Amino acid sequence: MKSKGRISEDKFNSKWGFIISCIGSSVGMANIWLFPYRAGEFGGAAFLIPYIIFVILIGFSGVIGEMAFGRAMQSGPLGAFKKAFEMKKHPRLGSFIGLIPVIGSLGIAIGYSVIIGWILKFLADSITGSIINTEDPAAVFADLSREFGSIPWHLLGLVLVLIFMSFGISRGIENMNKVMMPAFFVLFLFLAVRVAFLDGSAAGYSYLFKPDWTAMADPKTWVYAMGQAFFSLSIAGNGTVVYGSYLKSDVDVVSSAKYVAIFDTLAAILAGLVIIPAVFAYGAEPNSGPGLLFITIPAVIRSIPFGQVFAILFFLAVFFAGVTSLINLLESPVEALQKRLGWSRKAAIAAVGAVTAAAGIFVEGRLLSPWMDSISIYVIPLGALLAGITMFWVCGSTFARNAVQLGRNRTLGKWFEPMTKYVFCGVAVLVYILGIFFGGIG
Repeated sequence: MKSKGRISEDKFNSKWGFIISCIGSSVGMANIWLFPYRAGEFGGAAFLIPYIIFVILIGFSGVIGEMAFGRAMQSGPLGAFKKAFEMKKHPRLGSFIGLIPVIGSLGIAIGYSVIIGWILKFLADSITGSIINTEDPAAVFADLSREFGSIPWHLLGLVLVLIFMSFGISRGIENMNKVMMPAFFVLFLFLAVRVAFLDGSAAGYSYLFKPDWTAMADPKTWVYAMGQAFFSLSIAGNGTVVYGSYLKSDVDVVSSAKYVAIFDTLAAILAGLVIIPAVFAYGAEPNSGPGLLFITIPAVIRSIPFGQVFAILFFLAVFFAGVTSLINLLESPVEALQKRLGWSRKAAIAAVGAVTAAAGIFVEGRLLSPWMDSISIYVIPLGALLAGITMFWVCGSTFARNAVQLGRNRTLGKWFEPMTKYVFCGVAVLVYILGIFFGGIG
């Protein structure tokens, strides 16, 4: 039972360590390859306005709810849901429901680990210069994305992540995010400044920020802005809950959620300021999905002076974003094995790593996209909805208010109950239903 003692003692050392780790979990591929495309597709600034509205609504309801839920229950989703339903004399139901977000977290991690392998391969080719000088990015990506096409890089990336995690919460996750997240922002800021001096980049800024106000009258703009905000903030009933369980009682989760929402949004905008102007400067087309990152951008980089340096910095920053997100995704099943079965952290990491590797190899190629779509459409938003219902309805308003108030000097206003019980849970229901209807909205 010693391992359980170590779990309770190993927490984030500081408020900022926790915040940076939550930012790291939020900043990922959705910010880098999807946000710039969505913004341009749905009217530039006309998309940004509803996006920011939903970031505020979700940040000050769902994010603080999941942080406080994990901290109040001192457990990740599996234990948190069980304890919540014990209040209503239904612990078995809670255990069953708690499996859903854990499965969602592991499911996305399986696909994400494959993508980390792609990023690592392009980073290595940037360092050697081959992706700039000799190799065709489209051919490299086609080879990587075929069945069993990236096994060595996929496994190498996953092993690196598991090694980082093996150092624990404060020495591993917190310290790694303290390095990788600031580095991500610095690297992308440098790249954004460099891109601004490219001839023709102005068209990219127009694409991103010139408002097409007619788009705001299109319900799809609001639907996709809502989905982008929801998924970008990592609302899933898993990672933020488990990070919350490692949070000390003197930390204000409302303040923490505010910073997570701000920096996650800045990361998305910064990615847009790098990618879209560069794409327009060289006459390429911005397109959604992996092709933007692994075909279009490398092709553009070939034409940029000192393109190899640009490529190294770009894929290093993307690698940092991917690693911090994957750590968060894997932490949920790792914590579940530690708390539920009393395993040591290293044994839990080895088991989760083995499952992730085996399943990841299986989904490499044509299965990857439908796998990721299925998990992100049917499981992830369901986990978020169940977490919201459990925290704000099953546990009750008094419990939720006290959990969020803990560590906060100012008293929560009257906005709390309507924002959490009705607005957030309503948004979660819409994301789930509309995601199924549209085949994915985030």
